Amino acid sequence: MDMQAGDDQSIPASAPAEDLDVLVVGAGMSGIGAAWHLTKRLPGTRFLVLEAQGGFGGTWRTHRFPGIRSDSDLHTFGYSFKPWTGPPIATAAEIKTYLGDIIAENGLDAHIRYGHKVLSADWSGAEARWTVTVRREKTGEVFVVRARFLWMCQGYYRHEQGYTPDWPGLAEFAGPVVHPQTWPEDLDTRDKRVVVIGSGATAATLVPALAGRAAHVTMLQRSPTFFRTGRNAIELAETLRQLQVDETWIHEIVRRKILFDQDAFTRQTYENPERVKAELIGAVKAVLGPDYDVDTHFTPRYRPWRQRIAFVPDADLFHAIRRGEASVVTGEIERFTAGGIRLASGEEIAADVVVTATGFTLSVMGDIPFSRDGVPIDFAETITWRGMMFTGVPNLAWVFGYFRASWTLRTDLVADVVCRLLPHMAAKGARAVEPVLPEEAKGLDAGPWTDPEDFNPGYLLRDLDRLPKTGPGEAWRHSQDYWRDKDVFPSLDLDDAALRYG
Repeated sequence: MDMQAGDDQSIPASAPAEDLDVLVVGAGMSGIGAAWHLTKRLPGTRFLVLEAQGGFGGTWRTHRFPGIRSDSDLHTFGYSFKPWTGPPIATAAEIKTYLGDIIAENGLDAHIRYGHKVLSADWSGAEARWTVTVRREKTGEVFVVRARFLWMCQGYYRHEQGYTPDWPGLAEFAGPVVHPQTWPEDLDTRDKRVVVIGSGATAATLVPALAGRAAHVTMLQRSPTFFRTGRNAIELAETLRQLQVDETWIHEIVRRKILFDQDAFTRQTYENPERVKAELIGAVKAVLGPDYDVDTHFTPRYRPWRQRIAFVPDADLFHAIRRGEASVVTGEIERFTAGGIRLASGEEIAADVVVTATGFTLSVMGDIPFSRDGVPIDFAETITWRGMMFTGVPNLAWVFGYFRASWTLRTDLVADVVCRLLPHMAAKGARAVEPVLPEEAKGLDAGPWTDPEDFNPGYLLRDLDRLPKTGPGEAWRHSQDYWRDKDVFPSLDLDDAALRYG
């Protein structure tokens, strides 16, 4: 099941129901997961999923650049309830097929409204519900949906606008300048000199995908990034399939093994960073050979835990470099020229096409204006509870995934809490719930959403002041430790003093 842009036939003619138990915003990985959990765990719940785009998939729908693939394995990026049977690093098309199968198999399409953009959301204390203003993109019709609980699953960046720095002379460049988020379908890179600016997972995907077709591909980076390499296969999964073990068992066993290994690796990055660094760089040297300048181009200045480490399947990026189809230049951009890019060193890189794989533009709560009884809510002034609910904001949960592990792991954990919280509220006769800081914590300085000394990618640091704050103690921060969270979240005491019911 796959929906491409303009799938307006998937939008029902009738407007969504006005009065809901739960409104889910977003039909990507998080929103589809939320819909599955509501359907299976709270049958009879009146809920809708509103998606601004013309179909499901989120990132895997909007990102259409060559080679688009996951940068983490689908055994953990996939859901706990749906076995993944393909290669661990998957293409966007494979991921959309997986999501489409979940929608079809569970009748979730009856709950999803595509082409519906949320314009605003206001919490009424008197009515104990959210009033959400929505625009149906196809017709321009604006209407209101009321919901007792709001579940924000819209992701963390603006799908329609990536981040491109304002370099001097950018307008002078004679060729196309393209951001991967808005890749033109008619862009032809055949026999062109292509410069890909960036060094993250997107650049590492684009370079080998373009290499061999373009005349040459140059990855231009300000500083190097850590990568992991290996086969795009899980040996344990292959062995279990040879033994004809049921795919549901294989998924669970492989998923646990990967998560165990990831936790051990993360601990090693803290405890033995130099050894981890040597292992990562050693794997790159093994492909590029002893004569390649790995020290300049693939030896990062930061410690391994401070940024996400993308997986390069079958080392395809490094093989493209070794074949001479691609190269890496490390340096600062001074300015663009008509024929390419001039670096601060004086070196000039000729280009026919420039791709700015320079990151995301952060979006907090989908950039939707929120208010409480008509008074605007500034999420940067709130304190997070468990990274999913916020002080001063009733009946709202947010899915913000893990930095170093698969996003969807957090989707399942948040869903567990929400699907316990809603019947718990009903049993208490409560119409509203919101986190409340303990008295001893009030007045203390709040911290940032994440510690820049611990995790510091550019997209996060640029807009860190827009994100909710953290408070004292484990309950008042977004933990990055899935291995611990998987045990903590299912046992959270919903009658804890941190939650106030009314």
